[in-house]
Amino acid sequence: MIRLVFIFIFVLLIAILLLCGIASLRSEKAIGRSVCLFCFSLIPPVLGNMIIVGATTENIASVGCYIYYIGMNLVMYALINFTNKYCIRQNDSDKKRGIVPEWIKYLLVIDAAQLIMNIVFKHAFVLQEIEAYGKPYFIMKPLLGQIVHRVVCYGAMAMIMMVFIIRSFQVPRLYRERYIVIFFSMIVGTLWQTYYIFSRTPIDRSMIGFAVFGFLIFYFSIHYRPLRLLDSMLADIVNDTAVAVFLYAPEGRCIWVNEFARKFTGIKGNDFDGASNALRDLIGDIGQIPESQETEIIRQAGEDEQSFMVARGSFFDGSGKNLGSYVRVRDITEEKRRIEEEMFASNHDELTGLYNKEYTYKKISDQLKQHALKDYYITRINVCDFKVFNDVFGKTFGDAALKQVADWIRKYSDERCIYGRLSGDSFGSCLPKSEFSQEILESDLAHFTVRMGGIEQNLMVHLGFCEIGDEDQDVSVLFDRASVALDSIKDDYKRHVVFFDRKIRDKMVWNQEISAQLDNAIAQNQVVPYLQPIADNTGKIVGAEALARWIHPVHGFMSPGDFIPLFEENGMIVDLDKHIWKSACRILADWKVKHPELFISVNVSPKDFYLTDVLSDIVSFVKEYEIDTKSLRIEVTESSMMRDTDDRMRTLEEFRKQGFIVEMDDFGSGYSSLNMLKDMPVDVLKIDMKFLGKSSDEQRADIVIKNVIRLSEDLSIVSLAEGVETKEVFNQLNKLGCNLFQGYYFSKPVPLNEFEAMLEE
Repeated sequence: MIRLVFIFIFVLLIAILLLCGIASLRSEKAIGRSVCLFCFSLIPPVLGNMIIVGATTENIASVGCYIYYIGMNLVMYALINFTNKYCIRQNDSDKKRGIVPEWIKYLLVIDAAQLIMNIVFKHAFVLQEIEAYGKPYFIMKPLLGQIVHRVVCYGAMAMIMMVFIIRSFQVPRLYRERYIVIFFSMIVGTLWQTYYIFSRTPIDRSMIGFAVFGFLIFYFSIHYRPLRLLDSMLADIVNDTAVAVFLYAPEGRCIWVNEFARKFTGIKGNDFDGASNALRDLIGDIGQIPESQETEIIRQAGEDEQSFMVARGSFFDGSGKNLGSYVRVRDITEEKRRIEEEMFASNHDELTGLYNKEYTYKKISDQLKQHALKDYYITRINVCDFKVFNDVFGKTFGDAALKQVADWIRKYSDERCIYGRLSGDSFGSCLPKSEFSQEILESDLAHFTVRMGGIEQNLMVHLGFCEIGDEDQDVSVLFDRASVALDSIKDDYKRHVVFFDRKIRDKMVWNQEISAQLDNAIAQNQVVPYLQPIADNTGKIVGAEALARWIHPVHGFMSPGDFIPLFEENGMIVDLDKHIWKSACRILADWKVKHPELFISVNVSPKDFYLTDVLSDIVSFVKEYEIDTKSLRIEVTESSMMRDTDDRMRTLEEFRKQGFIVEMDDFGSGYSSLNMLKDMPVDVLKIDMKFLGKSSDEQRADIVIKNVIRLSEDLSIVSLAEGVETKEVFNQLNKLGCNLFQGYYFSKPVPLNEFEAMLEE
């Protein structure tokens, strides 16, 4: 009967170990596989003992012994593997330090092999039959091989226990429990096994201890949570947090507060009732606070407000019994102030304190969606030439000027207005029509001055207005319209206020229309070069200037003033100029036989230098049509040399090195610089006849033009007078020594066929 009881116990232990192994294998923990192997390794010794207990013949008992003893080797192997994983320190640079040596595993394998060889050599053990509990029982008589087996297994166990002892001293006290419990269970199992060996008790009851040992390893590795450690850590965390925590017993008495709550309520020591009373004085009746949600409570503290986020909840055990409650209080006064400051900073311009562009647009857009801006204007306010102002007077004065402009906007605005800073020197406003008075604004802006210290300076400010229509929804479009209106007076220093009207709208539509059509017009040869003759001092045509003309299929012949200024502004002049350059090269290629002595001058716009590689483009056209570089002249305006002068000089010098003739156009029409003329690499100087036009003293005008011609001659520069409209002017310039002539006296710009007809004449 006793033997049956032990068989049942062993079956139960095998089932438990099997379940623990499967659970470990399914665990997501890294050590799960090692625990699984150890639990499964305990099954063979228990199974072997169960066979021995139930055996009634020597052969069956012998099978049980082999399973038992070799199983113990497997247990030691799995235990070493587990120890190496369980006791390793994650931050060790040497992961092998303090771990069971791997060579022990090889000894265990060798020992298992010598046990199996007992079948042949009978050197490890033999079985003796005795009677136990009324039936035959086969007990093992150890020989040399069995002694070796015990030495190997006990040695491995000793090393494993040594690792656990060392590890238990290395870890903090709160972690020590998990190592000590496993260590003592090893001692109990080892002592129990030792008692069985020396007492020669028929049934090895130590297998129960080994199974319990396996269960403990499973529990501590997979399911154990160090509650004392967690309690201590949570207490430290709660104490370190910037949240006041109050714990209450079920009857409502405060039983614990954290360190921050002590500071928050001003109590000292463990006066928990005082802390609870102080909290009640601060936030009111705690029972009125809703559970399981944070509630904001605002209290007046003198002139300031204090804001708190308060949360209340209860604790329950597994059966639903109330264990107490808690209150969390978080002072968010500074946090709210910081958020308000961040919100203000994100919505306002740092320098002026006005709304920034994004927030201005948003506020106006919100009002537009609500149709709340009937009888309102959108206004764009530009400080003219502000970059120059900054350069001359410095950034400090510039910032002071912008602040004063902002103050001026505030002065003219009430609570119905929305206004802000849109860019460096531009502001925007949305104001009722009733607030607008053009006379007052013009008068005010005519003498707008800014001051800093003892410095006072006039500032030019322009205002562009756009009326908000019933269908208008896009704020950016409205400000664009106001900007377009401003463009119409950007060079007007007498007008300060302008409205976006039908005339400006029509111009904007026209600009968009012809800009969109340029590419197609070039492709269809609607844009063609007209040639204006250039003559020598005998009146003979020696060349021409290529000028762009647009023969529009709808609008007919378009004057250059209808599209050239626009393309100069929006940068599309580059495409137009490239087309004229290429067309001029094509014409010169056709002239190589019949008019090889003629040249054509082509214009290079100031923006060409910024938006394309002028030299590379023109050289590529010349190579494509295989023409002489001297037949294509490069004409640049005096104004294009005012910026990035050194780069322009280098480009023109490179043109000359490649054989091109470089002309300076409109000399005398702008800010002519004799110093620039001295340095510029030009071959031809085109003199604007405005020198002679509208002069009250013709004699003085003659002196000026005569000396300009003489100056160019002394500099070995060919002089070319443009704007020659009469025979008298031609004769006069001829006498003064001018070399070449261009103007309506010879011909207006004409199509290629008409120009070639003139050549035949």
